[in-house]
Amino acid sequence: MSEIRMTDTEISPKMNAAVMNAVVYDTYGMPEVLRVKEVDIPTPQDNEVLIEVHATSVNSWDWDLLRGKPFINRIGAFRHPRYPILGADIAGKVILAGPAVQRFKPGDEVFGDLSGCGWGGFAEYVCANEEALTPKPAGITYVQAASIPQAAVLALQGLRNQGNLQEGEHVLINGAGGGVGTFAIQYAKLQGAEVTAVDRGDKLDMLLELGADHVVDYTKEDFTASGARYDLILDVVGNRSAFALKRALVKGGTYVMIGGPMPHILLNLVWSPFVSWLEKKKLTILVHKPNHADQAIWKELVESGKVIPRIEREYALSETSQAIRDLGEGRVNGKAVVSLKKTKNDD
Repeated sequence: MSEIRMTDTEISPKMNAAVMNAVVYDTYGMPEVLRVKEVDIPTPQDNEVLIEVHATSVNSWDWDLLRGKPFINRIGAFRHPRYPILGADIAGKVILAGPAVQRFKPGDEVFGDLSGCGWGGFAEYVCANEEALTPKPAGITYVQAASIPQAAVLALQGLRNQGNLQEGEHVLINGAGGGVGTFAIQYAKLQGAEVTAVDRGDKLDMLLELGADHVVDYTKEDFTASGARYDLILDVVGNRSAFALKRALVKGGTYVMIGGPMPHILLNLVWSPFVSWLEKKKLTILVHKPNHADQAIWKELVESGKVIPRIEREYALSETSQAIRDLGEGRVNGKAVVSLKKTKNDD
């Protein structure tokens, strides 16, 4: 077996040490259980690379795994968290490459979704399977790149794969002001769709700037009771029942659920066959499948300037708990990103 590949000129000065700073937790709870701790720098396996992390974005899965809710997140890890270091969406530079790695070498700039290969992004270094990674888009920052993987791929798979989005269709995006929604608006408009975006009133101007044709403040109007009908509903928040949602679909329309409370997920699973049979309307739940091929599509869209990541704020590593709290409590427009190069006192 060949040795791990590394280039002296690409090694970070911090690699002279055996430890790194990481945000860890060992019990389920609110963001207060997170703490910055020195831990060992991981060693890549044969098909992995070691990445110096420059930025990691925050996702709803971080919030859910931190609290161990819904209970399904505790399967196989009832008493202690499965992943002591959260953070899936990363951008950084390859430092070391395992002997079986074919796609990357030390010095390459990459971004990717690590939710399928161990998480660990809220740290100065992380190991990742090469299949989880894509070359970083040229001409953008690491912070912008880190905002893309999970949210953008969910938007793509929901609209393209599950929703079979076609030019001229009327699409409604529920929860459009978060990471998935802000990418979904831009992708749907590129495909020639008419887009209605639903979120809080303070986010509506941003949604219009991103290209939405119509906006709805959910605190003032229930889109399922307005009488409007949509070819495709992409639901990021899952705050409406299956019975209400089917009213808002045209005959032959499709509802795609990306996130939401477990009771609504289970209800949709139970009722979807009946709605499909009786009303010719499709209710589906997206099962996320991270892959570098879909990330590459977003790489091209961002490099060409057709899509612009919407980032609310950058946080220092020591502010990770605040970043997760802000996202979990709905205070983030677009994406929240932890920058490893930012200090707490930076503006």
